[in-house]
This record gives sequence, C-alpha cells and structure tokens, in this order.
Amino acid sequence: MSNEAAETRRARDAMVQQQIAARGVRNDRVLEAMRTVPRESFVAEEMVECANEDSPLPIEADQTISQPYIVALMIEALQVQPGDRVLEVGAGSGYAAAVLSLLAGHVHAIERHRALVVSARRSLERLGYDNVTVRHADGTLGWEEEAPFDAILVSAGGAVPPRLKDQLAPGGRMVIPVGRSGGAQKLVVFRREDDASFTEVNLGAVRFVPLIGTVAEDPADGPREANPKSSRSCGTSWRSAWSMRSPTAPGTWTPPKTPG
Repeated sequence: MSNEAAETRRARDAMVQQQIAARGVRNDRVLEAMRTVPRESFVAEEMVECANEDSPLPIEADQTISQPYIVALMIEALQVQPGDRVLEVGAGSGYAAAVLSLLAGHVHAIERHRALVVSARRSLERLGYDNVTVRHADGTLGWEEEAPFDAILVSAGGAVPPRLKDQLAPGGRMVIPVGRSGGAQKLVVFRREDDASFTEVNLGAVRFVPLIGTVAEDPADGPREANPKSSRSCGTSWRSAWSMRSPTAPGTWTPPKTPG
C-alpha cells in the first residue's frame, strides 16, 4: 500500500470512528463497509479533499451525497443480511449502493437523473462492485419485476409511495425520510409483518432532497459539475448556497434538542 493510500485509509478509519461509531452505530458489518468504500471515488474531483467531512457534499444534477453518518444510520436500520435483495431509491452517486453491496446479495438501485445513472455505473464498475444494478427510472414505482425485496432504502424525502410498501417481502424493512421537503421530515423504519400490516419506528429528524415521482430526462453527456456552482472548497462555503433554500443541507441528520 502506498503512503497516499495508507493516509487515505487512515482518514476514512477516523471518519468512521469519530462521526459514525461515536454517534451510536454499532453494527460491525456496517462499520467495516463504511471503512472499505472510498467515498472520495463518488464525489467530483474538486470535492475529493472534502470526502471525509461530516456533511453532505454536492454532486451532479443539483443533488447531494449524504452525510456519512446518515448513510450508516439508515443502512444499520435496514438490518441487511448476507444474501438479501435490496432496493435503493435515489441512487445518486452510487455511494450508498456500494456500501450496501458489501452487506447484501444484490442491490437494485434506481435514479431519476440520467447523468447520475451514468456516473454511478461508471464508479461502481471501476471499483468492482458487480452485485449492483443501476436503473434510470421513477423510483416511486419501485422495481416490480425484481420484487419482492428484503430491504428498501429511500434516499429522498416525501410521502411513502404505496408501491414500495407493496414490494417489501414479509419481514422486509424500508427506511425512508417522511415529510415535505423544506419542512419537517422524520426518518422512519417500516417493517412488513406476515399479515401484510406494517410497524414503524421514528429514528429522528432529517432533511433530504425531495422524492419526485418522475424521470428526469437530463443529458447524460453534459458537463459533469457538482452543485451549487458557487464554491469548490471544503468547510461551510459551499453550504452557504444551500442555506438560502433550507437551514440544513439535504442529506443530513438533525440532532434531537436537549431540554433546558
């Protein structure tokens, strides 16, 4: 291992320990997957130095790659087992799908932005994550021909699409941000019981980009730029552009308020 690779691995290990394990994620398989997948390979070149930051980062199509902690929290809540069939709605850069691929049998990922589908496929193939299939489609409709799924991860917030609940196997889990974009959202775990009823657990307040039930026909071969375009530096500067839209950058977990 080169000195540069060793330093990158140490930085990723520190990110997992300080940002994820220290906040309560305990599943060893999830922690190891987060240590293994190189987040820097799923962001724009100008954002690579920011890859281990405790924040979401801008990617193409005015979307974000979520905060590392929120990725780990959602995936731990899915309780993915070896051999599970997983559906991800809102694949984005492909980062979460890569993490899931180390835990599951196969990951079916849907993304509505064609440019993101192209870049996610390219990154996943280059890194050898060959048990992930990325599809350009409307994620709110699920992937009926591949259903049922043992777990469904939804990486955008809104109302719960009925077809996603229908495509969960008995005992299956779905993690989804619920609530209007720009308003109060909560991260919810739904579990399908054997009698087709659902239980739900609220994991706390989050803020995500909106879950939109259409396919975006954006060009696949256009300029590959992260958004917002106003900044290419780490820290809080790029997030200032998001703050005009919402007080919290999308793809983040909001710590619960403490009394007093």
